[in-house]
Amino acid sequence: MNRSNSQDGAVPPKGARPGLPLRGRNQPSKAARRVILASHLVLHGYGHWLSNDPRGSGSETTRKEALKDLGDIHHGRKRVQPPRKNLKQFYRRAEPLLDHPVIWFDDAMRQVISDAVAAEAKRRGYALFAWCVCSNHAHGVVRAHRDHADVIWQHLASASRDALRRAGLVPRDHPVWSHRPYKVFCYTDEDVSTRVGYVEDNPEKEGLPRQFWSFVKVYPRRQRP
Repeated sequence: MNRSNSQDGAVPPKGARPGLPLRGRNQPSKAARRVILASHLVLHGYGHWLSNDPRGSGSETTRKEALKDLGDIHHGRKRVQPPRKNLKQFYRRAEPLLDHPVIWFDDAMRQVISDAVAAEAKRRGYALFAWCVCSNHAHGVVRAHRDHADVIWQHLASASRDALRRAGLVPRDHPVWSHRPYKVFCYTDEDVSTRVGYVEDNPEKEGLPRQFWSFVKVYPRRQRP
């Protein structure tokens, strides 16, 4: 059994420390033609990291008109992060404006999500070198595949969303994940190793136990510090 040992930002439960993943490097020019070895995918829970989040975001537009009055978009992670009280105030104002309730993932939901990801990865031939589900987001490092990273993201998001709905753990119409895929390409063994280590360590940053999933494969050229 794939049992765990046990970020768009509502006020987190005690012990949770939501944060954007490691920053991605600049994408290569077409002339460089570097080979992508893997992609670091991040699935942000619905409503947990909005486009105009005070911490900055990967978004360039705010789709929901009612949220635009909460502030302007800062594309990318801000160098100076806002005080925690400011973040709480922002999401206290934002949550009533959302179309669906904000959901925090518990152990049962983490299990259902990961089982669905494992089944989808096996069905489509995806190899995951790292995987974790935290309180309000999930990370995966996936080997390069004929499917584009955005397509892989959509397949994993859809499979896990459907599984949560079938299990009755979320409302039938709840989107579960934000609509915008987040990805960072890995071009070297060091890139992959860094991302794998980041994903493995991520749950402990939120005060959760380290996670071990049987469907995760060891990256054969893993470089350790």
